[in-house]
Amino acid sequence: MERFRGYIAGLGTQSGTRLVIGHWPDSPFGPFTDVMVENRFGSRLLLAPDENTARYVSSTYSFDAVDVVPVTAWLDEGRLTVDGGPLRLRAELGQVTFLGRLLEAVPAPLAVHPLWLRAVNPLAGLIVRGVQTAGTTGDRLEFYGVRSIRRIAAAECSWNGQDLGALAPVSPPVRFGFSSVPSRPQILAVTTTITARQAARSESSGQWRTVFTRMPNPSGLTRGHPESNRALKL
Repeated sequence: MERFRGYIAGLGTQSGTRLVIGHWPDSPFGPFTDVMVENRFGSRLLLAPDENTARYVSSTYSFDAVDVVPVTAWLDEGRLTVDGGPLRLRAELGQVTFLGRLLEAVPAPLAVHPLWLRAVNPLAGLIVRGVQTAGTTGDRLEFYGVRSIRRIAAAECSWNGQDLGALAPVSPPVRFGFSSVPSRPQILAVTTTITARQAARSESSGQWRTVFTRMPNPSGLTRGHPESNRALKL
């Protein structure tokens, strides 16, 4: 069993590009941040800070391309900042949502337990359309234990220096795995549990193709060092 404790931020932009940022202070790979991007044409890209996380994430979720680039992030009480390859994001955080308050009242050991998350999964999609708390990705079982939710109130986002437009809903839903993020821009404090079922991992050379950036595959990169003061409850 592998467990990732951190934050998932989901937001859309007026350009049609939608982002899902995973910010993980505590993971089997150490602290890291990755970014899943789907553009308005439906092409899906992963930005990952090193080969190990790129292989793991891309064997768990579905992408059309993967770029290994330095990805760094900073999360505090009021802002999420992400710099990764062509991406620059500055997101202002709002208040904890009503659902977030309810989730904070669930005892932590129960809130992240796979049996609980499997039991409440049928309700999750009724409460928040497109969201699931348990499902299969490839040949892995995955469970999302959300501990709190805050709104994303505003965001400035650019790609290769081009403004992606104002903050917008995540619409249509992203298609990286069995569950989308909520349509309203939000950041979730979450514990993700992945069972010990072993996925087949690619033995390719690591020369990732890209349909987004036309960037050459980097070599000799220094891994990013994401920081977090644990602004939300884990």
